[in-house]
Amino acid sequence: MAKAAPEEQLRLLDLQALDSTLNKLTRQAAAARSNPELGIVGARVAEVDGELVRATTELGDLERELTRAEDEVQSVVNRLERDDKRLNSGTGTSKDLTALQHEVASLTKRRSDLEDVELDVMERVEAARSAQLEVQGRTNGVRAELRGLEEARDAEVAAIEEQRSSVQARRDELAATFDAPLLTMYERILARRGVGAARLFHGKSEGSGMQLSPGDLADISGAAPDDIVLCPDSGCILVRSSEWGIQQP
Repeated sequence: MAKAAPEEQLRLLDLQALDSTLNKLTRQAAAARSNPELGIVGARVAEVDGELVRATTELGDLERELTRAEDEVQSVVNRLERDDKRLNSGTGTSKDLTALQHEVASLTKRRSDLEDVELDVMERVEAARSAQLEVQGRTNGVRAELRGLEEARDAEVAAIEEQRSSVQARRDELAATFDAPLLTMYERILARRGVGAARLFHGKSEGSGMQLSPGDLADISGAAPDDIVLCPDSGCILVRSSEWGIQQP
């Protein structure tokens, strides 16, 4: 049976306390990084981003349609100006001038129709621009909410990591004071079982949380003070003391 001085075994509880704190901090950091609220808000960001793309695309399409309508109106205006100049100059035959007057009347009607189309498109552009601005505002709001959550997460993780670094330094300092065989045994059990050492308190293993059987307690009571005994349930090192209800032989 492996042996270690009772006072050395007792100090394992201090090492276990630090290791338990490190595990707790690791879990806290993992929980902070995987905050479900981040996923929920991130999904909302993706949703409003999609809305913004659609609204921006619709606005762009309407603005191009408005440009085409404006170009068509301007083309008719240019032809009207040219025909008006020809009419005002009075040059040409009577037949030519009559035909020109009919063309001016037709172009004037065409201009009116195109301006109606242009006005309709302008109204749709304004509506689309307002819709795009509304979506942009919601997008900015959700993105700001996500940034706030990310900044809070980063600050929380940084604080946990700072605390963890401090505890790790204390743990390393304490671990260096143990004899190598005892430390190796403890760390091997810790890695395999999750708990390396625990008290045997009034017949109950704090490593497993279980009350030991009378037979197991009899075997442990018969062990020498420097014997290293293991919990039959959790496999961790059981640290004993007469003050905790275990009589030493």
